Amino acid sequence: MAETLLALLLLTTSAKGSSLVFRWPESPAPSPRLSRPRPDSSLALSSLDNPWRASHSQEALEKAEILPKHDYGHDPTYNWQRVPNVTRDRSSSLNHSAHIHGSGRGTPTGERSYNFDNAASPSEYDYIFGFKEVPLVKILCAHREMCHSKFELVIDDLVFIGHPVCAEVDGEWRFRPEKIKTGSKPGEESEAGKPVPEEWHSSPSPSSSEDTFAKSTLQSFHLVLVLDLPDPSSSASGNLTKYFNILYEQIAFTLTAVLYQEQVLSHFVERECDILLALKETSLSKGLPFSKYTSQALETSSIAAAMKTIYEAIKSSDLAYVTINYLPLQLQLPPHIDTLLHSQDDQRADFMDPYDDDSNLVWGQSMSLGWKLPTMAPWKALVLLDDDSEMDPYTALRGPQTSAEDRTLAEGIIQFLETASVKLSLSEMANMLDWDLESQVYPIVRWLVLHRRARIVDVVHAGLKTVFALPPKFDEPLSVLTTKFKEAFPHSIIPPLPRLLALISASTSKQSDNHFFASVVKLKDHIAMYHDVVHWMLKRNMLITLHLRIRIVVTQDLKFRVKNERELYMAQRSALGQTPSSHNSSSHKGKAPIVDTDKLSLSAAGSAKYPSLLFSPKTAQQISRRVSSIDSEKSGISELDFYAAEQQQLQQPRHQAMLSDSSNSEIDEDDSGWDTTEDHLWPSVITDPGKATPMQRRWLSAMSEGKDPVIAKRFEQINQYFDGKRSDDEILHRAEITKKQLREVLHDYEEYLETFLHPS
Repeated sequence: MAETLLALLLLTTSAKGSSLVFRWPESPAPSPRLSRPRPDSSLALSSLDNPWRASHSQEALEKAEILPKHDYGHDPTYNWQRVPNVTRDRSSSLNHSAHIHGSGRGTPTGERSYNFDNAASPSEYDYIFGFKEVPLVKILCAHREMCHSKFELVIDDLVFIGHPVCAEVDGEWRFRPEKIKTGSKPGEESEAGKPVPEEWHSSPSPSSSEDTFAKSTLQSFHLVLVLDLPDPSSSASGNLTKYFNILYEQIAFTLTAVLYQEQVLSHFVERECDILLALKETSLSKGLPFSKYTSQALETSSIAAAMKTIYEAIKSSDLAYVTINYLPLQLQLPPHIDTLLHSQDDQRADFMDPYDDDSNLVWGQSMSLGWKLPTMAPWKALVLLDDDSEMDPYTALRGPQTSAEDRTLAEGIIQFLETASVKLSLSEMANMLDWDLESQVYPIVRWLVLHRRARIVDVVHAGLKTVFALPPKFDEPLSVLTTKFKEAFPHSIIPPLPRLLALISASTSKQSDNHFFASVVKLKDHIAMYHDVVHWMLKRNMLITLHLRIRIVVTQDLKFRVKNERELYMAQRSALGQTPSSHNSSSHKGKAPIVDTDKLSLSAAGSAKYPSLLFSPKTAQQISRRVSSIDSEKSGISELDFYAAEQQQLQQPRHQAMLSDSSNSEIDEDDSGWDTTEDHLWPSVITDPGKATPMQRRWLSAMSEGKDPVIAKRFEQINQYFDGKRSDDEILHRAEITKKQLREVLHDYEEYLETFLHPS
């Protein structure tokens, strides 16, 4: 709901003057402003003021407890007062004698005698928001130079937003050719930075209009939204601007555009305003209460009824279905528009998933702020909502007056609605319908979500092996939901809703068999019945789907092994003379490499400290014996021969490749990847495998040693998605693998993977 919306006003300017034609609600009032927090009137004074308690004796506290309760709700000291120069004395401005000036229409001020016995005060007609109607109307009825552009005015704690329009200089109402920016096309953004309806690009109205209608006396009209200006200390200025822009574009501008079109085509607005003004004049002359006038106006004027419907729909965060001169119109505001008044830090997850590609963020600018929509991704599903609205697509698109193009569109939408299911992802639906996902499926999904006929959800497993959790709160009271659930599922097999919620809640604490089938359904014969239950609960936001997410953990043993392999490799490279200095120095060309046998023996001995981490038990034992024989007997076998023989026994393809590569640049590059900042031996998590550092790539490569080559290759391809942010559905779609193939990777690399369940 737009909690700041206070009223809708319709003002006109004609040869008779400026007039407030209609307003809704009848008696709008701004929210009270408090200079300090207002305490609970049910509490005693001593329970409210801790400093007061600390500064008084125990006897005074006891006396305060028996003092009568104070009515803080009517204490004027808690109300914020206006600045003295703009304070209006409402009571002193009224003349309760038999004579009043004006009728609220801005007509010449002639004295008229009215009988207000047993009638409401004339202030209901003459005052609004504490302002006298006539001067306020003159301010809001913009001059010609300000028409056909955004109007925004702040007076004290009130904001007035609208889009005033006027007739041409000759008094005729015609479509105005819009000024388009250089390089822009019709239908794109106008010079004012807002979308322009195609009708506004049209040429002047047909010449027949001059013959059909008499010369118009209506000069301009202005539909105004009155908002309560939020406290600057409780909202961010940038968000406040966006908040006002959404109200302007979605309500004020759109409704004004339709009214302007009908005024140009048939003088509809002028006729309606004449009826309302005549009714207002009659009610005032008869001394009828203002509520009587509004009730008659709602029955007589479609504009008045539309203003009431729009106001109530906005306040209830619902869709507004109105009819303007037999033209159906649907208006709405984003369901979470009020969240824009909070800090930017609270809105980081407002509508988009930052971990998805930009190509998937297809909601568009108009459905970004205030909607809190999940990403429309190929691995998501669609749940259709119950809809009893007046703008049913089946009826609207199958009407007798629809064009051939509309009929083709209707058939496509009907086919899509019949195919949609929570068991099918959007990509699977596109394949079944043989449609393009981006250009055909997404637009229909966007249309359904915009008109609140569908909602994006996660795919539900066909066998109900999906893990669900409960949201923090429900949209309706549990008692109401329980009654509706019992009416929808009276079968004795299905437990009552509270019992069902308890089973779902308990299942999330289980280590295994925590999916819906194991915890609730239990029998395959009941799967179809419980699919209806899940669908019913998803439509009411009563279930949260938990998805498997994966992170890669580098264990301590793996780091020991990689570090010792590097030390052994460096020793072997030094023994073979593959150091940068030996390759680059010309003095060593053609000479045998100089080997430091003591250093080599020490490196080999150091490596033998962790034989179980480097090699198989059999190989580790052989290395230990050979190193011991070198140290004790000092045999004549050269270290080069020892390591050459050892390389043939070690089945380490990665190690041999490092040694066999004689390219000095590649060797140096490989060695430069050893980052000392990550050279620690405690376990750690690779936060972003897709952007792994050289050291992290060494670890990932070491994880695959001894694994099945097919599974190792698959792990190399998909480990980029093991960042804990991608769901299992997204991994399956992006990597183009099956659930079985993913399970094989998770099983073989279990010691290096951390899996957990988290909402998508």
